[in-house]
Amino acid sequence: QVQLVESGGGLVQPGGSLRLACAASLSIFSIYEINWYRQAPGKQRELVATITSGGGRDYADSVKGRFTISRDNAKKTMYLQMNSLKPEDTAVYYCNLNRGSKTYWGQGIQVTVSS
Repeated sequence: QVQLVESGGGLVQPGGSLRLACAASLSIFSIYEINWYRQAPGKQRELVATITSGGGRDYADSVKGRFTISRDNAKKTMYLQMNSLKPEDTAVYYCNLNRGSKTYWGQGIQVTVSS
């Protein structure tokens, strides 16, 4: 019954911005660690950004200073604000929630950065 539904992807020019959203059908959202991953064709899935239930944040070096992970517990939604986008940011992006042995994944959403 748990679903994570992603939105906000698409095509953007280099230097542009997008905001990804992930809405969760969980009764209690705030207790989960949240993460954004991405995977480009032929590459391993990589962790882009993470935030703990206590508010700690971390980012991959490749996106630090450009991307911001956030959450709205009242809306049970997590976000990834992506600014100053580069062609190398092109990938399928996945939201992820973790708590102990419980792991949930979004369906993946395409982000393409191209002129």
